[in-house]
Amino acid sequence: MDLSATKNCHCLAARRRAREITRLYDEKLRTHGLQSTQFSVLAALALKGPTPLGELADLLGLERTTLTRSANRLEDEGWVTDAEADDARKRCLKLTPDGRKKVESAYPAWKKAQDEVDEQMDGLATE
Repeated sequence: MDLSATKNCHCLAARRRAREITRLYDEKLRTHGLQSTQFSVLAALALKGPTPLGELADLLGLERTTLTRSANRLEDEGWVTDAEADDARKRCLKLTPDGRKKVESAYPAWKKAQDEVDEQMDGLATE
C-alpha cells in the first residue's frame, strides 16, 4: 500500500490553516487581554443577549466544557455574569457593562485580523 498520498491530506491542511488563523486573531487581541474564543463569546452575547450555555456553545461551534472554562474566566474578569434562566437546570450567561466595553474596545483589533484573513483568502481565490 502506497501511503504517499497522505502527505497532501486536506484534513491536516485545514487544521493547520485553522491554527494559523487562530494565532493571528490571538496576536491581535492579546493587547486587550483576550483570546479569540473569549472575544467570540463576548461578541455573541453582545449580539444575542442572555443565552443558555448550551445554546451559546452550539452557536459558536464549541464544546460545552470548553465554553464553560472560557465563561468562568470571563466571569472572573467581570465581563459576563449568570443571567436568570427559564429552566433552573440550565446556566444562562449575559454580558456585563464592563464586558460590552471590553468587546467594543477590542473590536478594532479583531477587525484588523478579520481584514488580514480576508486579504489572504482573496489572494488564494485569484491564484
